[in-house]
Amino acid sequence: MVRKILVFISLASSLGAQVKLTQGTDRIAVEIDGKPFTDLFIGSADAKPFLHPLRAASGTVVTRRFPMELVEGEARDHPHHRGLWFTHGDVNGIDFWVNEPGDTRANVGRVVIRRVLDLKDGKKTGSLTASFDWQDPKGRSLLNELRTIVFYSHPRLRMMDFDILLTAIEQVKFGDTKEGTFALRLAPGLEEPRKDAPAVPPRTGKMVSADGKEGEQKVWGTRSPWVDYFGEIDGEKLGVAILDHPTNPRYPTYWHSRSYGLFAANPFGLHDFLRDKSQDGSLTLEPRQSIRFRYRVVIHPGDSASGAVAEMFKTYAAMKIPAPKK
Repeated sequence: MVRKILVFISLASSLGAQVKLTQGTDRIAVEIDGKPFTDLFIGSADAKPFLHPLRAASGTVVTRRFPMELVEGEARDHPHHRGLWFTHGDVNGIDFWVNEPGDTRANVGRVVIRRVLDLKDGKKTGSLTASFDWQDPKGRSLLNELRTIVFYSHPRLRMMDFDILLTAIEQVKFGDTKEGTFALRLAPGLEEPRKDAPAVPPRTGKMVSADGKEGEQKVWGTRSPWVDYFGEIDGEKLGVAILDHPTNPRYPTYWHSRSYGLFAANPFGLHDFLRDKSQDGSLTLEPRQSIRFRYRVVIHPGDSASGAVAEMFKTYAAMKIPAPKK
């Protein structure tokens, strides 16, 4: 009888959770307030973990669906731009950025799941912690990644906190390249208007940095503690902001953000961003040395001002962040 009561309490607690995570064979599904939010893909068929799709609180998808799905009006360039991901284009010369399955180049790496360490449901937050290995083409591990993602329940926002700890297994050099690092690919409605874009749906997006710079020409390659990318999707005004935590290496980060919807924070690509070959943004880790990155992603209604992105950054920057789980 006691066992039945405990089972009932456990089920009731699960049903009452506002953030629910469910592990499948190749992905972890995330539901917020009873609605699907995203899936973290971790299957052996994938060359890197990625979140797809990302949805606003209204349910509107704010990331490009290609190459996982084929949707009319989406550009089908850069198939390695999968939802939201974290990799880099030069780690000891290995490319973890352009690394689609089936790529036969000799320097293509993979980020593979070791194990899911923790899944937690909750009324206000839910979280997952997983361990990954960054492997060279021969399957040798160069880095271990410990990643925790916290998902928040909110009536108007969709918010995620990323805590990423990279530990070198051997000496590892992150090369100076614009091809990285913490990135997502936006839905076509949020792309900036440009001549070569498909006519439908209309491209209405604008990227804005913390100091008020607007558009790719002024934002790309500059440093900022946050960038917001907003526009309209089917008449709904939405924005996606990436916030760079002040404790991150080389804060404030440089931005590899493009008018066609690539949206990436990259602290390594100095010679590209500064257009100066004498600059060197590379970074080397010795064996067992670690580097930690923290980011917040906020999907909000409206533009940067009405979405209060600057205020949200102040809150995030002031957070006391615990040491990473081991």
